[in-house]
Amino acid sequence: MGRKQQNQDKPNVALLLTGGGARAAYQVGVLKALAHSMARTAPLPFQIINGTSAGAINSCALACYASCMHLAVRKIEWVWKNFHTSMVYRSDFVGVYRNIFGNMLRSFQSEHLNHPPASLLDNAPLRRLLSEVLDLARIDRNIHRNFLDAVSVTASCYSTGESVAFYQARDAEPWKRARRRGQHMQLTIDHLMASSAIPLVFPSVRVKHHYYGDGSIHQLSPLSPPIHLGADKIFIIGVDQPKPDTPVGYEPHFPGMSAVAGHLLDSIFSDTLQSDLERLSRINRTVDSVCEEESKTELKRIDTLLVNPSENFNQIAQELYDDMPLAIRSMLRLIGVKKTTDSSLPSYLMFEKAFTQRLIEIGYQDGLRKLPEIRAFLELN
Repeated sequence: MGRKQQNQDKPNVALLLTGGGARAAYQVGVLKALAHSMARTAPLPFQIINGTSAGAINSCALACYASCMHLAVRKIEWVWKNFHTSMVYRSDFVGVYRNIFGNMLRSFQSEHLNHPPASLLDNAPLRRLLSEVLDLARIDRNIHRNFLDAVSVTASCYSTGESVAFYQARDAEPWKRARRRGQHMQLTIDHLMASSAIPLVFPSVRVKHHYYGDGSIHQLSPLSPPIHLGADKIFIIGVDQPKPDTPVGYEPHFPGMSAVAGHLLDSIFSDTLQSDLERLSRINRTVDSVCEEESKTELKRIDTLLVNPSENFNQIAQELYDDMPLAIRSMLRLIGVKKTTDSSLPSYLMFEKAFTQRLIEIGYQDGLRKLPEIRAFLELN
């Protein structure tokens, strides 16, 4: 028997996993803490799963094993705990610099030629990895068995400038709003590659008639997909790290290219979520005031719970900087990133197990500290 028949009166709870490259290992730790508090055979406590960028990959991995929370978390934890950069993108000297010089040579060719998408790194290894470890056909089976209501993956369309939520669901209708829409479609590896294609770093991906990139780029409303798919509550695991304290008497330096690049990535992956949560909070207050006056409204209250890291990932990336492949370190040095550089960029690209294991452990400890609050929010008895 699926979960739907057993929990008719419970609210629809959505899980939202944000983007962040290698930082998404943190999400695995939080989910691990939750799984350890549940029965061994319990299904996922989420009816709706939504993800963007690296969070989209984690989301689909969970959806593949929705019938068992423990198994789902163990599957994704095994991959993240044994990561090497070469599993995500070419990190040898030949692969790195052939890709860079190839982009340079193509820039001299006619723009009328259909060139392959340009990017700093070649992430073909990620496609092979996803094809090996994910059986996306299981998502459809889990929806039909009532272990899930919907799964969505958000990508950014370079042709139209829209944020597109590709989703599989039992009965959700497509939607269209300003600069965003939901499109019902069988999820494939292409959707995951598109959603996780960090701008300029990884190549864009063609889906149907358009090219798509990282889902965080045009995502003006990260909470939109779970709400349109029927969520009453949204549990969010973000990767917005705490900012270090500014030393007394600190004199700011002119920001270099690496600092600006890191700042842009931080903005892409975290700023819109905070704005959307503030907007939702205002809507909830409006709904509460209308309900007090016993008036009717088309709006409904959506409760949220956000878990963010308690430690700074940039500092950990600096400590483990030498674990990155030499070719990647040399490439980063060309744009001003060194071990002592104050930049977020390495923390997004450091797919090395020493780093990902640290992030999983931080997520696990954060999850344990907030476990009573999380379980109460999810209404787990």
